[in-house]
Amino acid sequence: MLPKEPTRLERQKTMTMKEMLNDLPVECDFGTKRDTNGKKYTWKGYRLHVDWADGGIPISCILTSASLYDSQAAVPLGEISSTRVTSLYDLMDAAYDCEIIKEHSRSLGHVPLIDNNPRQREKVVMDPATKVRYNERSTAERGFSRLKDDYGGRYIRVKGHVKVMAHLMFSIIALCAGQLLKLIV
Repeated sequence: MLPKEPTRLERQKTMTMKEMLNDLPVECDFGTKRDTNGKKYTWKGYRLHVDWADGGIPISCILTSASLYDSQAAVPLGEISSTRVTSLYDLMDAAYDCEIIKEHSRSLGHVPLIDNNPRQREKVVMDPATKVRYNERSTAERGFSRLKDDYGGRYIRVKGHVKVMAHLMFSIIALCAGQLLKLIV
């Protein structure tokens, strides 16, 4: 019997940043996601992974194939963000509940606040202080919503990874400028 091939997350533990980014698929394909009501959504295109700071300010972004599962971009995204800002916490939903991601977060000097995935084991309830901090994760949901609804991220009219990334980065720049102005005014 052949030995089990390591997962992408296991391989990322020993990769350089460049190797991690090159290992992520970037071709246009189909992605599927379920909403909070369990309704399944399917689309053709790409998936934008964003690391958000408090105040809805995007720190770093990675564009991958739509079929890539969210957690596969967590380690490289965390590495990019750690070179740009000093942060204390990594807030992630249950899709990121995996020991490799938690270990990586701790290695960066962060506290991982990741909702546990009840499909993997029994539901663990967060203590009240952790729950208050974790609730700031809604910043990411609002950021993605604004990116799609207010800054044209929902409908991209170009083809190819490079062009899609360029258009999304124009939207991210505009969103970031708007969020910074809100903080100043």
